[in-house]
This record gives sequence, structure tokens and C-alpha cells, in this order.
Amino acid sequence: MTAESAAAPSLTSVFVKLKLSLLRNGLRQSTGRTLAYIASVVVGLLCAAGVVIALVALRGNPHAGAVAVLLTGILTLGWAVMPLFFPTGDETLDPTRLVMLPLRPGPLIGSLLVTSLVGIGPVFTLALVTGSVIAVAHGAAAALVGVVAAVLALLVCVSLARAVATASVRLLTSRRGRDLAVLSGLFIAIGAQGVNIAAQRLGRPDGLSVLEPLGDVLRWVPPASAIGAVDDAGRGAYGRAAAGLALTALALALLLWWWQRTLTTLMTAPDSSTLQAVEKDSARAAGSGERGLTRLLPGGRTGTVMLRALRYAWRDPKSKMSWATALGVGILVPVVSSVQGNGTIYTAFSASALLGMQMYNQFGQDTSAFWMVASTIATPRDAYQELRARALTLAMVAVPYVTLVVIGTAAFIGPWSDFLEVYGLSLAVLGALLATGALSSALFPYSIPSEGNKNVAPGQGAIAWFSLFGGFLAGTVLCAPLLGLTIWLHVAGLHGLLWVLLPVGAAYGLGVAELGLRLAAPRVARRLPEILTAVSKG
Repeated sequence: MTAESAAAPSLTSVFVKLKLSLLRNGLRQSTGRTLAYIASVVVGLLCAAGVVIALVALRGNPHAGAVAVLLTGILTLGWAVMPLFFPTGDETLDPTRLVMLPLRPGPLIGSLLVTSLVGIGPVFTLALVTGSVIAVAHGAAAALVGVVAAVLALLVCVSLARAVATASVRLLTSRRGRDLAVLSGLFIAIGAQGVNIAAQRLGRPDGLSVLEPLGDVLRWVPPASAIGAVDDAGRGAYGRAAAGLALTALALALLLWWWQRTLTTLMTAPDSSTLQAVEKDSARAAGSGERGLTRLLPGGRTGTVMLRALRYAWRDPKSKMSWATALGVGILVPVVSSVQGNGTIYTAFSASALLGMQMYNQFGQDTSAFWMVASTIATPRDAYQELRARALTLAMVAVPYVTLVVIGTAAFIGPWSDFLEVYGLSLAVLGALLATGALSSALFPYSIPSEGNKNVAPGQGAIAWFSLFGGFLAGTVLCAPLLGLTIWLHVAGLHGLLWVLLPVGAAYGLGVAELGLRLAAPRVARRLPEILTAVSKG
């Protein structure tokens, strides 16, 4: 019995071999997957090499310590939120797959931690942490502290990601968790704008100096405190260096304890009855909310279609992503332009433009369920009522949102004297896009796959591009009369009459939207079989 136990492989080696085997077998499934993985490895290594070279070039710079500490903090934040946005990024480490195995939490934590170090992410992190250490290490003592700091920082990042994933695994495998993953594109877009602003600030001659206050704070936040300890050791502040390393080691111990505790709870505590109760309560609350919303909507087919559209926007992951992106980016554009110093009140047009684009491909958004809608459309009047209800749903959200964005832009960027003009033009743009969106939905429908990250079914990419950009161009042409009137009032010096653009723009937007719906309705009724075929290809 003892000989057999001694001959048995360790749990860690089994897990590492299992991950490598799954990775190898996954790459064998298709050539495209293999090429994508190789390309990601190459890109990751090139990016890591570029950052490391830049960090090494900072060696000796008085602000190198602040840069290294800030970079480590950003890496740690990325590891913390990565499991929330990409819950299926590493299925081999999903703890729910190990529930039925006779494994103790202590050895399992160690094996999972070592296995987590196998991959592109840990290698990329280790390269950046090593570059940060090189940038701030001066002297033998700092080099020795740097070796320990690099290992501790890497372990803290990986442990943090695994602990967050384990604690959130119930959420991440549910519909709400998948919705959160779909919305990651919005956070990435916002983060990219933040990086763009920060890069512009840092590009100034004294740009790195602005990092010092933030660096002073992050020096005491693990695992950035480990990199700060290397800098302190190079300056001879050995007490501060020891404190920085101790903070990171303590953080690692607490993360491992938290990870082990949540893993034990996950693998031993039954929760099916609790989840069923929560689902019943959620369904009850949702039902009561819908009944309350129903009372606020018009009766008949219009109210039914509006309620269905609102449910899609709230429940369907891709519809929710589209709405969230439009709402988020619509307000982000004025904010970013203001921070960059070139803000103008006219950037408020982004709100009406992005929300107006939600009217495009209305029937494709229903995916395979459109056949039930198609069965209720027999005449152009039925099609008109369907399109009008969808446009009303969009306007119910868009008009208040556009109003708030224009008011906020006028308040923070100004001037208030342009508020009525921009508000009127924004309403006209919204109405024009509602009109062209209805026509585009009738003439150029395409399918949106229900699964995966694709928004267009294979073979329909050209239709989608023509629908969106052609319709947007047509909407711009429809706004030409209002734009001409605005330009004429400015050139003629009749600034006192610019207020007329608000009522004229609102009336024009309402009229052109109604015209677009009436032109699209008979085409929907006539082309219903073709539309049904087009949107069902996904």
C-alpha cells in the first residue's frame, strides 16, 4: 500500500499534465484555432518585449519607481477583473468540475496555483514584473529583493484571479454572468479611452511627474508594494523595503486563505434549493415589475410590441450589449473630448446618433423568434403598427437620454447659448435615423447569431455594412435641410433666431420618422418571406 502511494504521481503534476493535454487537444481541433493561438502568443511576447525594453530604458530616470509601481497596479487590476469578463477563459481550472473528486482543499489549492502559472498570461505578467524590477533595482541588495518581489507579485496576481473566479463561479456560470461577459466590450472601450487620455498626458515633457502622487499611494498596496520595496532597497531604506515585501506576502497568504475557504464552500455546501428560491423571488419581482410597466404602456398591439422590445433589451445578452454600448459611448464621447481639451457642445450629437442606430436591423435582432412576429403581420397596417411600436420603444429611452446628454454637455463644456440649437438638431438626427433604420430593416435584413461573439451571420457581412453605413449616410442627407438652415442663420448673423431650431428640429424629426415608418411598412409586408429567410440564417 505504501509502495503504491509512493509510486503515485503528485496531484500537481497530474493537473499540469491535464492542462497541457487539454491545450494540445484543443489546438488539434482546427487549423484556425492553432493559428489564432500562435498569433496570440507572438503578439503577447512582442508586446511584453516592447514594454520590458521601455522599462529598462527608464532605468536611472527619477520617475522610474512611480512608473513601475503603477504598471504593477494595473496588472493586478487586470488579473482581478479578468475572471468577471472572461469566465470561460480557462475551463481547465473551473472548480465546479472537481466537486465529485475526493480532493482535500489544501493540496488542491497548491496544485491549481501551480497549474495557473502555465499560460500566456503568467508569462506576460512575469516579463513585465521583471522589467519593472530591472528599472528600479540598483545594487546587490535591490537585486536580491527584486527576485523575491517578482515571484511574490506574480503569485499574488494569479491567486487573486483564481480566488475571484472561485468566489464568483455561481454568478459567472449563470445568465447574469454571461451578460456581464458580453458587456466587457463596453468596459474595454471605456478603458481604451482612459489609456488614450493618459498617454496624451504622459507624452508631455513633464508627463511622468504626474504619476508620483499615485505612485506614493500604490507603494503600500500589494503587490505593487513589492516593486516599491525594490526601489526602497536600492535607496538604502531597508526598513521600508522589508515592510513592502511583508505586505505583499501577507496579501498572498490572505488570498490563499480566502481562495481555500470559498473553494471548500463551493465543493461541500449544497445550494440547489437556495438557487431555486432566489430564481423564484427574481421571477416574482420581474413579473411584478412587468405588470407595473404594462400599465404605463399603450394598449393593443403597440403596448405588446413595446413590452416585448423592452424585455429583449433587458434579457437578451446581445441586445443588452448593443444598448449598453450605445448609452455608454454616447456620453463617453463628450466627456473624453472635454478631458482632452478640445470639447465642444456639438459632440452631444453622439447620443442621438448611436441610439438612432439601434433602429437598424430590427427584425434581425429577434433572431429565430421572428417567425412568431411574422405570423402576426398580414397587411401593411400590421407592419406599420409593428415598426411604430419598436420606434416608440427606442424613442422612449432615446429622447430623455439625448436631453440629459445635451444638457450635461452644455453645462460642462458650453456655451449655454448653443443649447437650443444643438438640442433641436439632435432630435432631428434621431428622427432621421429612426426613418432610415425602418427602411433599412425592411430592405437589408440580416441574421444575428444567437451564440458566440459574432453579430453578423457568415455570408451576410456586406449586407450588414451596407445597411448600417448606407442608412447612416441617408440619415445624414435627410438632415441636410436643418443643417442648411443652421448654417444660414449663423452666416447671416441671425443668432437671435437660432432658438427656432428646437421646435423646427423636433417637428422635423417627428415628421421624417413618421414618413420613414409609412414608407417601410408596405415593403415589410411585401418582403416578409425574404426577411424571414434572411434573419433565420444564423
